[in-house]
Amino acid sequence: MFGAPPSITATTIATLPERFHVPGRVSGRYESRPFYIEGPSLARGGTLYFTDIPGGRIFSLTPGGEIELFIEYDGEPNGTKIHSDGRIFVADNKRGIIAIDPVTREIETIVDRVANEHLRGPNDLTFGMNGDLYFTDQGNSDILRSHGRVIRVRANGETAIILENIPSPNGLVLSPDEKFLYVAVTRTNAIWKAPLTVPPGLIPTVAVGTTGVFIQMSGGTGPDGMAVDEAGNIVIAHTGLGSAWLFSPVGEPLLRIHSSAGLSVSNMVYGGDDNRTLFITESSTGSIMTAEMPVAGQRLYSHL
Repeated sequence: MFGAPPSITATTIATLPERFHVPGRVSGRYESRPFYIEGPSLARGGTLYFTDIPGGRIFSLTPGGEIELFIEYDGEPNGTKIHSDGRIFVADNKRGIIAIDPVTREIETIVDRVANEHLRGPNDLTFGMNGDLYFTDQGNSDILRSHGRVIRVRANGETAIILENIPSPNGLVLSPDEKFLYVAVTRTNAIWKAPLTVPPGLIPTVAVGTTGVFIQMSGGTGPDGMAVDEAGNIVIAHTGLGSAWLFSPVGEPLLRIHSSAGLSVSNMVYGGDDNRTLFITESSTGSIMTAEMPVAGQRLYSHL
């Protein structure tokens, strides 16, 4: 369909120290892995936060390159995003959507139920610039059990399911103009695109416009976390293939980023002095990698 795009190789800048490995710990989601890192997000001061799902831990990588334990609690934290007030919002497979105060480390439950039932297992989240929160409720959904959902929490607290019947919704991002929501659907190896404005003629109760496959991927395990740049290009972590891909706003592949660590490239966030440095997590080796990108990342709600 397309020729192979140019490629670069990421640089490993940090690896989870062995003192933080917890062999034999049993997790309902990741069995007995000593760690499985995910969910990077950057605070204003340059501290990078990332999660360890089976360990119920969130770590910080300081601008000086030191990895420190930020918090350990009874949970399975996956994706993170930082609120404009500095709180760290976490999509926790076990506890729902929680927020953590970066100073006191106090945990607040934001959402643990929707439509009169418990959440099935949140995976990732993103903020609109007005403070609306979108998150994927993945649970154990797959191509045979397509009960995954995308849920929106308005800044005023109003909660609604806006997409459902999804076979494993994972990462999600908004287009820079926030007219479209992109969702990584891992078990079909695809990116879905959903207009957030409902056109005339659709059932008035639906929350999104006509939704379809935007990018069909192949190989590996499937798409995971995503990020978007100022031009509307989308970076997609392709776990199981050891790569991240940069696609244009019309779905053309522009760049392949090869992992400098393992195959489990899981998520990413833009940062650095000019916001062109992509920080990437490789889950199986506990590595943080970076790659210099052609366009600066889209400004996030955390940096308003």
